[in-house]
Amino acid sequence: MFKNYFKTTWRYLWKDRLFTLLNLTGLASGLACALLIYLWTSDELQVDKFNQKDDRLYQVMQNIPDDAAGMQTIEHTQGILASSLQQDMPEVAYAASVVPASWFTSKGILSVGDTHIRSDEEYVSKDFFNVFSVTLINGNKNELLPDANAVVISDALADKLFHGNKDIIGKTIDWTNEGAGTDLSGNFHITGVFKSLPSTSSIKSDLLFNYELFLKSRPNLLKWGNSDPNTYVLLKPGNDVSKFNEKLKNYIAQKLNIPKNSKDYADANTLFAQRFSDRYLHGSYENGQAAGGRMMYVKLFSLIALFIMLIACVNFMNLSTARASRRLKEVGVRKVIGATKKSLVLQYLGESVIMAFLSLLFAVVLMLIILPQFNLITGKQLSLHVDASQILAVLSVTLLTGFIAGSYPALYLSGFNPITVLAGKLPSSFSELLVRKGLVVFQFAISVVFIISVIVIYNQMNLVHTKNLGYSRDNIITFKKEGQLKTNMQPFLAEVRKIPGVVNASSSFGDLLGKHGTTTEVLWKTKKPDEQVEFSGMYVGDNWIETAGLHIIDGRSFDAKFGADSTNVIFNEAAVKAMGMTNPVGQPVILFGKRKTIIGVVKDFNFESLYQDIKPCFITTFQDGSNILVKIKRNNEAVTITKLQDLYRQYNPGVPFDYSFLDADYNALYASEQRVAVLSKYFAGLAILISCLGLFGLATFTAKRKQKEIGIRKVMGASAANITGMLSVEFLKLVAIAILVAFPVSWWMMHNWLQGFAYRVSISPLVFFIAGLSVLMITLITISFQSLRAAIANPVKSLRTE
Repeated sequence: MFKNYFKTTWRYLWKDRLFTLLNLTGLASGLACALLIYLWTSDELQVDKFNQKDDRLYQVMQNIPDDAAGMQTIEHTQGILASSLQQDMPEVAYAASVVPASWFTSKGILSVGDTHIRSDEEYVSKDFFNVFSVTLINGNKNELLPDANAVVISDALADKLFHGNKDIIGKTIDWTNEGAGTDLSGNFHITGVFKSLPSTSSIKSDLLFNYELFLKSRPNLLKWGNSDPNTYVLLKPGNDVSKFNEKLKNYIAQKLNIPKNSKDYADANTLFAQRFSDRYLHGSYENGQAAGGRMMYVKLFSLIALFIMLIACVNFMNLSTARASRRLKEVGVRKVIGATKKSLVLQYLGESVIMAFLSLLFAVVLMLIILPQFNLITGKQLSLHVDASQILAVLSVTLLTGFIAGSYPALYLSGFNPITVLAGKLPSSFSELLVRKGLVVFQFAISVVFIISVIVIYNQMNLVHTKNLGYSRDNIITFKKEGQLKTNMQPFLAEVRKIPGVVNASSSFGDLLGKHGTTTEVLWKTKKPDEQVEFSGMYVGDNWIETAGLHIIDGRSFDAKFGADSTNVIFNEAAVKAMGMTNPVGQPVILFGKRKTIIGVVKDFNFESLYQDIKPCFITTFQDGSNILVKIKRNNEAVTITKLQDLYRQYNPGVPFDYSFLDADYNALYASEQRVAVLSKYFAGLAILISCLGLFGLATFTAKRKQKEIGIRKVMGASAANITGMLSVEFLKLVAIAILVAFPVSWWMMHNWLQGFAYRVSISPLVFFIAGLSVLMITLITISFQSLRAAIANPVKSLRTE
């Protein structure tokens, strides 16, 4: 029986090749989209799940009360927190301090003989290897970091440095890196080699130094008032993290010996533990609580995959029912000779399942073609692995797709009355018509939502790239102070300024993209005892304000002709407002316990991403910053950069000149949003394509149903234009309903998405007008072929069957 069903299905599909092609196109496109999103979401959900004790591994986060900006959540914690927690908290099995690679402003240079490699570093305490599941290849786990000059490297880095030599324990490597204003360079002996962490790990470093070395360079971290490293804890089995968080919350206040009944106790920084593997997807916070993050995009793309598949299934339903008129006699004959409704349902469901699996073959081919480009867009290295779980998931989705897509056509076809259909009449009912039209409305409503989303996302990204940030990021190149530049940077900068094509040059500690220090150690005359304001600090060299293009609106910039500026400070407008000053220039402040005089005020500038409001900021002189900025003239950049490179090699021989443009680094802050913008365009196009296939099917169905009516109208004198308009109006009404449904839904979605930006576009009515008009035009183009074909058909042929 099944063999017969298969033969019948194959003959039917081959006989009506246009129907088969349209269905294959719709289902294959939908399945390919779903497969790509499945690979991406699976990869996202696996990030940091590699740890064997994932259910007990937590990262300690810190909440900082801020009168100006509200509660802020950061991952940086006190330098002695890990060791203190292990001593004081019986729930903690192990605790580790980690200074992540992201803390440093540049990659260092690792040297062995003539081999020089740039690498990220991390500084980890000894229990790092007990907290995280790191596979050790060489070395003794209990003696990996015995002293401050020890280092542990990955097998991938070992191969690059020692060219496959496995016996490297005890060998010495030279490391050069100032970090973020901290010189941690020197010679280190290798005490261990570990297997490179998987691609799904958010910890990427191949180079692990002893945390004690970092503490030696920054002894202030031993005080409870300072923060820098991340802290991770592995709880003992059976412990409730909520109870642990209760003990952890006021731990800092207790260590600072703040009385419990005082206001300072309530205003002190608080701690909480968040599961480490949740940090990647749930990394955004509001008022001290996790509130979103990358999980938003996982849910968004999963929802998109679901809707794309539903649209493809709806398309299949519409096309199948539209071609039902060709199977009237088949259904009638089968029922007359004894076929039951159940057997017919099984047959037609079988046809749709076979079609779904045929579509899967085309979808896999299509996905493999698209996958390289998809990887470029998403920044991943995804591949379709042939393993049992993945195959089972794909087959299950395909089978479900076949059943969903074929359910309505199977019930529709099997429900025909044999006497009616053998008489050549195509049965209909109000409910059936309502379902079919409702499916079309659903398809196009989703398409309109996609179009509006694409336009809003594009406008927001355009704002991000064109907004006046308060500084100039155009034609500024940045690179790091390293190697011999550490001892001769000022002469180097003086020579840089003499290069033709160079406008200005300077240095800074931190950057304009969010990497900077913060402090509450700023005092002014009118500050209240309980007032808590956090200031961001920019530590800059000569000419930095001019190089970055900041605007002085009161007072002056730093200038050597006025003498040493080490006792002077400049604030931004937000800082002046937070301090409540009306005439700030000339007024004294205490910064880090030292008296300074305000000599100027700069116009507010965005020194963080546009997700953040502009915060209070001070600028003070610091001639030994690790970031170098060079402003160059337009139109001759290549020549200027070549001359700059030659000068760099003279001052820093043997060190590669690695630079980047500030505007490119700025755009990298919004990589996730850019990916969403690009993918949204593709998804919108795919949704419209599949929806149009469904509309084409409905147009075919309607034209067939009204064949005789059209013939009579033509005989009575109706023109082709009249008939085309009659058929088109019905579809345009459906699309108009879809537009009305989609407008409020899309506004709500985009309004919520935009709330994540401190600076955002408004959703203009023009957006809805463009989206609605676009869909109406696409609808007219789609249905015009079938409507015009029906309108110009010979009425004799349609009426001859009477």
